[in-house]
Amino acid sequence: MTFDTTTIGIVLAVLAVLVVGFLVMRPKKPAPRVERRESEPYVAATDRPYVKAKVADGGEGDAVTDSAAAATADVAGEVLGVDAHRELPGASGAPDDLGKLKGVGPKLIARLHELGVNRFDQLAGMNAAELAHLDDRLGPFKGRLARDRVAEQADYLARGDIDGFEEKFGKLG
Repeated sequence: MTFDTTTIGIVLAVLAVLVVGFLVMRPKKPAPRVERRESEPYVAATDRPYVKAKVADGGEGDAVTDSAAAATADVAGEVLGVDAHRELPGASGAPDDLGKLKGVGPKLIARLHELGVNRFDQLAGMNAAELAHLDDRLGPFKGRLARDRVAEQADYLARGDIDGFEEKFGKLG
């Protein structure tokens, strides 16, 4: 008995049709049933430590974008005629000379101005959380507010208590 290539091809084609037919026509497993539970509704987890909390700081970010955002907020505030930094306490009035504060130099003053802090009463009016938030945004000057007790100095100067300031922090230069 000899098989030629045509016969082998036909046998293979029939086998392929049978395999495909079996796969298509075989009995399916029943789909899993979803049962409704009579319990409390699902509530999403609120404690997600892997998600960094967004800080409501007027859309300002870090480093380069922080400067751009602060400048944009200032310009938008001028154009619209509104106070762009209204979330800061005492953000109205003429700016104070922040250089009077011990440990605050020209670069830190510029950074504070970028962040909308330009008066002693703003610094003096901040609570610990606000000071920590401001400190986090100071970049290379982080930690200076606490180390140099800037808020305490600003409190004396905002009240106009020069004698108290000089007694505690030294001669006002």
